[in-house]
Amino acid sequence: MTRPQASIAIQVLPFSAGGDEMLRIVDKVINYIKSTGLKSVTGPFETVIEGEFDKLMDIAKECQLICIREGAENLLTYIKIAYNPNGGTWSIDEKISKHI
Repeated sequence: MTRPQASIAIQVLPFSAGGDEMLRIVDKVINYIKSTGLKSVTGPFETVIEGEFDKLMDIAKECQLICIREGAENLLTYIKIAYNPNGGTWSIDEKISKHI
């Protein structure tokens, strides 16, 4: 089994946007993440993505830019990173399959 080099959990909070507008912006970010073709799982607080480290960092940056382009004046972003360039890190499936 080939393990992904890295995985990230990302949560964007565009605070300048209220209620439905905040959800609209978050939905744009989630749709972008899904469009990358990488394995991802979205939960109620964050989306987890796995793949090559540099690609994941590019995706994290683009998530910020999407929020700003969509009208957020400012935002908070929480990112957790698991990274192992040599042996890979546990996949999403390895982490959660026994709980599904």
